[in-house]
Amino acid sequence: MVVKTRKPNAKDLNSEKDRSQPVSGKSRRGKDGKGSAFQSKNGAVTGIIRNKLGLSSSAFTRGITVLVLAFIVGYLHWYHLSHLFENDRHFSHMSSLEKEMAFRTEMGLYYSYFKTIIVAPSFAEGLNMIMNDRLTEYPLVINTLKRFNLYPEVVLASWYRAYMSTMSFFGVSTKLCWTINRGEGQEPVESCEGLGDAAYFYVTFVFVLNGAMMSLFFIYGTYLSGSRLGGTVTVLCLFFNHGESTRVMWTPPLRESFSYPFLVLQMLLLTHILRTRNPCRNTMMALGISNVFFMLPWQFAQFVLLTQVSSLFATYILGYLSPAKMQSVLVTHMISLVVCFLLMFGNSMLLTSFYASSLVSIWGIIALRDCFAAVLKPGLLTWLMQCLAWVVSTVILKFMLSRIVGASDDAHISSLIKSKFTSYKDFDTMMYTCAAEFDFLEAETLYRYVKTLLLPVNLLIVGFIAGWMIRDVIVFLRGERKDKPEDEETEQAHVLAKGVLVYHSLQLLAFAVLAVLIMRLKLFLTPHMCIMSCLICSRQLFGWIGEKLKLQMVVVAILSMMAIHGVTNIQSQWGVIGEFSNFPQEELLEWIKDNTSPNAVFAGAMPTMASVKLSTDRAIVNHPHYEDAGLRERTKMVYAMYSRKPPEVVKRNLIKLQVDYFILEDSWCTRRTKPGCSMPEIWDVEDYQNAGKVPLCTLMSKDSRPHFSTVFHNSIYKVLRVPKTAKDIR
Repeated sequence: MVVKTRKPNAKDLNSEKDRSQPVSGKSRRGKDGKGSAFQSKNGAVTGIIRNKLGLSSSAFTRGITVLVLAFIVGYLHWYHLSHLFENDRHFSHMSSLEKEMAFRTEMGLYYSYFKTIIVAPSFAEGLNMIMNDRLTEYPLVINTLKRFNLYPEVVLASWYRAYMSTMSFFGVSTKLCWTINRGEGQEPVESCEGLGDAAYFYVTFVFVLNGAMMSLFFIYGTYLSGSRLGGTVTVLCLFFNHGESTRVMWTPPLRESFSYPFLVLQMLLLTHILRTRNPCRNTMMALGISNVFFMLPWQFAQFVLLTQVSSLFATYILGYLSPAKMQSVLVTHMISLVVCFLLMFGNSMLLTSFYASSLVSIWGIIALRDCFAAVLKPGLLTWLMQCLAWVVSTVILKFMLSRIVGASDDAHISSLIKSKFTSYKDFDTMMYTCAAEFDFLEAETLYRYVKTLLLPVNLLIVGFIAGWMIRDVIVFLRGERKDKPEDEETEQAHVLAKGVLVYHSLQLLAFAVLAVLIMRLKLFLTPHMCIMSCLICSRQLFGWIGEKLKLQMVVVAILSMMAIHGVTNIQSQWGVIGEFSNFPQEELLEWIKDNTSPNAVFAGAMPTMASVKLSTDRAIVNHPHYEDAGLRERTKMVYAMYSRKPPEVVKRNLIKLQVDYFILEDSWCTRRTKPGCSMPEIWDVEDYQNAGKVPLCTLMSKDSRPHFSTVFHNSIYKVLRVPKTAKDIR
């Protein structure tokens, strides 16, 4: 049983509440009517604000109500996330080392750079250390700010240093600490909570950002549906399907935790642009800035934006988006892409991506639209030709740029997609496809969508929008005209409103394709389905139901049915109670710190290497950021320990990488996520000449001699020393 005790000298946080005397209405108002004068002055100020914003009194009141409700749901989401995280890890009662171990795989790698900056003598020195890093891919010196999208860590580290300096200057305590008796023969540890604790500070701001994201979702749903009830529908759908919508409560340091909230903002701004006849320059600038904030923290953002420009291009082809507006959006994307390229110190993956090539090709097709019109009459054939021209020119331009720049970092993406539709396999694709999150979308997920009515509601909404589209296309192809032509301004507003719905439907379809191919990407599909659900409140789609009150009653009835399983899902999340502990890894890390040289170099499984770098500050040769081509080659050399290759070959690889210690884990040798997915079986795909032999890791777990020497072992880990002699090197 784990016993937790506070330090005897911990400060009591309780304090007496201030008391105030009641004030009579007469004394408050005053004999001279100052209260009335104040109210009049306050009303005048409110009137000035309304006039500046160009809002009527009722519109101003609705706007204030929306903001207040958005703040409330944002606070509730922050509370939900932080308490789920605390319930799962008991984070407030973990030592500093345990908190670092809780950030596994990529999370530990990203957090290590935050730690590097905050422990450096100055912010500038810390920034220089991560921009000239020798510990992550020893002996290479790499700019990790360029490679790993670390701007969130840089910003948070600067805030942390500023916060600690300010609190220290005023002599304010920043954290409260306890002594934790862990039992089971383990030494007591000190645990701290409060913004003065680095890990606590880090996760707090992640949850605050994602709380604000829920506020954006409410505003987004309200704006798209034209009803505050629509915003409520979006928020409730997100809570009811929370486990399918985000994983930030389990994995705070992942890139999506910092990036995705800005995609929500970006799509809200894009919706406003599509709905506005002539969007102002400030709105386009805001769109570009949100693009930058979305792309900088996450290398995968470019693929999401590719689906966005593809959906916009289809909306343009169907005639719901004007060429001028489409080109303005494209130029905004181009500018933000160039800004990110510069801020990422010339990261070649940005300019050689399908996203960058698609922007150029679509812009060219729109610029040459008159040529298409001269050759072909507007119609289905013209649409098909434009789509074909877009696909062909994008692919050609992408591979030309990749060849010119010499970039191959995203080659594994093409191989991964190829493996989804063919029998193609190689080591890199197997490393992805053997993980459950990179498999096809499971049927259980669809079943959960059905139970909360999220899928049926979206099918209904998209069905109505598709019916509109098909009817409009038929009318266009037949060249029919309306008997009663509407006012031009009214007609344009009608087309703009339809264009917004068409774009969102196409974007939903694109996200659905991504999610079906890679289950992990349902984190885009589910929130967008929740956004689309707000349209059940749209009178544009469902005004035929009847008057406003009748429609609202139908929506409330649907929400009530959603809540049957939705509330169960929320209760299930809150029912997850755990406590993090990993004594074998803690023992390993403590041994490394006490028994190896600060210059020692380690190799091993990618998740473990992130923890070694973070908690021991030792150099590593491979890590979990598998997107880089060079890193994939290094990891393949290291993972040969889990193949059937001769030990001499593996030892030679490790010496070439200048490795001093290899951390062997038996679980990596024996575990099998599904048939054909154990590490030796993954190696058999390429190393077929050694197939049938006993895996090297099995031999090493029994006796590492004569090629290696065992210097540490426990129930999980075994540290092998790599001898380096002149004979070995030759």
